[in-house]
Amino acid sequence: MLAVKAVWQYYIPTQDVLRLLELFRRMINDAIRIALAYDATTLRRVSLLAYNELAPYDSPSYFKLCAISRAAGILAARKKSIRRGFITRTVYAFRQQLVSCYGFKIENGYLHIPVSRGKHFSIPLTSHTLEIISQPGIKVRFFTLTRNRLSLCIARDTPRIECRSTIGVDRNLRNLTVGNDTQTHQYDLSKCVRIAKTTVLIVASFTRNDDRIRTAIASMYGQRRTSRTGHLLHNATKTIVALAVRRRTAMVLENIEGIRSLYRRGNGQGRKYHGRMNGWSFGEAQRQIEYKAAMGRSTGYSFV
Repeated sequence: MLAVKAVWQYYIPTQDVLRLLELFRRMINDAIRIALAYDATTLRRVSLLAYNELAPYDSPSYFKLCAISRAAGILAARKKSIRRGFITRTVYAFRQQLVSCYGFKIENGYLHIPVSRGKHFSIPLTSHTLEIISQPGIKVRFFTLTRNRLSLCIARDTPRIECRSTIGVDRNLRNLTVGNDTQTHQYDLSKCVRIAKTTVLIVASFTRNDDRIRTAIASMYGQRRTSRTGHLLHNATKTIVALAVRRRTAMVLENIEGIRSLYRRGNGQGRKYHGRMNGWSFGEAQRQIEYKAAMGRSTGYSFV
């Protein structure tokens, strides 16, 4: 099984890098404009239509290919939104960025990136980044640059282990229950419910009639809530995965896709009940378990 994750760090850009980031953004938008004009959505058709049109840009050719790929991804997301009935605006890339799987090289603790013909930019990698990418079996697949961040996408082919037994993981509102026929253990998550309730009350207490201010405040407290509940889930899922690895037990999670339809608006259950259930982080718990099983530092095995 191929497990994928990202490791990121800050860096200090130069004027050449900033120019390249803006150039990449403009190439994405040009590719989107051309694709919309011809009603093209597939990567192959967008490439055939847009590649020659991007020739005037002073950029390495493989960055043009990556810009077209990025544009095709944005168009695919737009097509999916239209299919699901969502109202979509004219799509475009807003953030300055550079995403590429070609042309880069990691050597002597530096990431070397071409910025123009015969000219390269070197980014010193932090000790944490070097430690991650130096682990056995790790391959760097592509990099992403923004105005002050470098992100490296890494992958590792994780072999499956032979499991001796199975355990079930039951995701409830206030706990994670793990067990089988011989033993059962509960991990208390009731604090996550209290954090979510407190955050909703705090955001609702602000009465300023300014959507921009209210949105900024709600975003700030929402991030705070996500961080606090994510840490509690991290402690529980880390213990669950570590015990499963040590005992060589396969974990089984129930498929609860579509469960939110049981408490949607109009079911007569009340606003407080809807709010409490919609704050249930069952998807985040599954994501953490699967991620740690695939990319755990101590194991590197996948058995979920």
